[in-house]
Amino acid sequence: MLNFLIVAAVVATALVLLFGILTMARGGEFNRKYANKIMRLRILVQAVAIVLILIGFWIYGSGH
Repeated sequence: MLNFLIVAAVVATALVLLFGILTMARGGEFNRKYANKIMRLRILVQAVAIVLILIGFWIYGSGH
């Protein structure tokens, strides 16, 4: 279950990053309005992914 959550969080991070890059490349009003919010969302999703990875290391490292 934890492995699935880690993979989902990493994929979500990649998707948000890709969406942010594409909107930045297109420019326009949407980019001006939402670029900062999209990057904040990426940081949040990335932090969740890192926490899940660290929990995975802790669980699997302790032999459970």
